[in-house]
Amino acid sequence: MSNTMAVTDETFAAEVEQAAGVTVVDFWATWCGPCRMIAPILDQLAEEYAGKLRIVKMDVDANPKTSPRFNVRSIPTLLFFKDGKVVDQVIGAVPKTALAAKMAQHIAA
Repeated sequence: MSNTMAVTDETFAAEVEQAAGVTVVDFWATWCGPCRMIAPILDQLAEEYAGKLRIVKMDVDANPKTSPRFNVRSIPTLLFFKDGKVVDQVIGAVPKTALAAKMAQHIAA
């Protein structure tokens, strides 16, 4: 079972931009190999950081309006939101240790 939640163009504002705390948005697509590589890592991190941050996923093919608003040009792109504002990003498939460090940094900030 996935620990992440899917968001759409319609639900993005309510679930991410109006959310308190840290939300990590994974911009991905089904055909993207690197996206599929980090999906299980993000699921593990969502479980490990439950209660401290949320991880949501946005399929860029099914939701074409949101990614251009945040200048997402390649996937996977992870955008870190804190209280509804973008505070950081990670582009590409990176190791779990790097993602965990980045998440810990934003929880502590």
